[in-house]
Amino acid sequence: MIIDGRTVTNNETITTDICIVGAGPAGISLAREFVNQDFRVCLLESGGLETLDRSTQSLGEAEIAGEMVQIAPENRHRQFGGNSGYWGVHLSQTRQGVRLVPLDEVDFEQRDWVPYSGWPFNREHLVPFYERAQTVMGSGPFAYDAEDWETTDAPQMQFKSDRLQTRMFQFGVGNLFIDQYRREIGRANNITTLFYANALELETDETGAKIERVKVGCVDGNRFWVAAKLVILAAGGVENTHLLLLSNQTHPAGVGNQRDLVGRFFMDHPLVHGGMIVPFNPQIFNRTALYDLREVNGTAIMGGLTLSNAAMRREKLLNIAAWIFPRARRCLPAGSRSSLKPSRNSIMTQQLDRGVTKLLQDVGNMAEEVGNLATLVRDKVAKKPMPYWATLADGGWSYLQADKERQYDLFEVLHITEQVPDPNNRLVLGEGTDLLGRQRIKHLSRWSQADKNGIQRAWQILSEELRQAGIGKFVPQMDGDDFIVASATASHHMGTTRMHIDPKQGVVDEHCKVHGVSNLFIASSSVFPTGGYANPTLTIVALALRLADRVKLIMSNRL
Repeated sequence: MIIDGRTVTNNETITTDICIVGAGPAGISLAREFVNQDFRVCLLESGGLETLDRSTQSLGEAEIAGEMVQIAPENRHRQFGGNSGYWGVHLSQTRQGVRLVPLDEVDFEQRDWVPYSGWPFNREHLVPFYERAQTVMGSGPFAYDAEDWETTDAPQMQFKSDRLQTRMFQFGVGNLFIDQYRREIGRANNITTLFYANALELETDETGAKIERVKVGCVDGNRFWVAAKLVILAAGGVENTHLLLLSNQTHPAGVGNQRDLVGRFFMDHPLVHGGMIVPFNPQIFNRTALYDLREVNGTAIMGGLTLSNAAMRREKLLNIAAWIFPRARRCLPAGSRSSLKPSRNSIMTQQLDRGVTKLLQDVGNMAEEVGNLATLVRDKVAKKPMPYWATLADGGWSYLQADKERQYDLFEVLHITEQVPDPNNRLVLGEGTDLLGRQRIKHLSRWSQADKNGIQRAWQILSEELRQAGIGKFVPQMDGDDFIVASATASHHMGTTRMHIDPKQGVVDEHCKVHGVSNLFIASSSVFPTGGYANPTLTIVALALRLADRVKLIMSNRL
């Protein structure tokens, strides 16, 4: 049953067994696991079902006092499906997707060169849940090694040492959460979904050790409560923290914040322009289809270059990934062109321009398979630099029939980077208020020298390995002494309710239960102790499935 929260009687108390706050990928994955169970579930969603509401979106506005990381409302969708409605990778004309990859082994380990690192369990523990998450995301098998996807026509790059490797990314389908899963949850007799229902406060008993009710409000002024035996926060790295800090009637610093850890260790994935790879042999553009976004055996995949676990352990490196995109020199900004030496393969500009009409016709015929490729090619032909997010969202260059060594002469490199956990990167309550009368969230952040040093060292390895393998010359690009940031961050908000078995070092325990609160759990990237380079969605869903299994045991009195 799906109900508009604005129609709930003012001051009513809804009684249920489990209250899930947030109907994004985490909350929806949890709710689907609870369909037709012998307990009742109330799923709260701040936004609507079909479109974004401007007033509701404004609730995500934050006060910013820092650099690099942004938490703008537009990258935190308040809508059923959450950020699955924000994902912008074009898998087809009608399907939008998100990049998937699990965290690496080293990401779970306590690393002496990464302060505050270490998860309560290793990667192997999470693999069964990763495998289940693949199905939830509508993706292929849990297979992320290059050997699983390379072919004779699309081989992986071969390097002389073990430091650099090819790592595969897959893509999940956002439409599943917005459409199919909403219908499944809507048909469930034991699940009530309330939309336009904003969690305002977690109300505890007198001891503060148990959540008794969730206070809920609508932008139009309606207020009501949800009383539940168990509460799960699945509203994202910012909203989970915001709600905990606002719930300060019993605990003055906020629920779960006895040790001033809620909101600390905010992490994201800075997106950094790496520079260019100038190939030694232009034929490489015909042999690098593995690194294009394309479909193989029904699964959308894309290869990238990453550091190996062995190299990171041996050389004490931060995690980082590099995506590569073919480019024509003449399409680059003048500043970028001037830093590059002439290529052995000059661009056949006149020949390419004469073939524009036919090429666009060919692309139009392929549009159903490669989405918006025609638009991308037109940008190239018009000599416009490609925006980063257009590059990330649209693949298909490897399908072009024209000789790619004549069309391209460079690879552009884009990095997604790991941030070191830092307790001073944090969220706190701000001075202003929102439409619900709540204090806004305030973000304090900086990009540390350790983060930057990690990128510099990765560049050295990338340059050495590409040259030694005979692939090409890596030409890094910076703006003076600073990195060129492609987009401030990837909007992967992590770490603010970090997981640790010791309540002095984490907000939740190894089961994602808030320390000191018997019936409060968190399902979100906010529990990540470290974030690696991996897009967090696959791990978010895997952790949600893991938590769902535990909750079912609790509700059946088997724990």
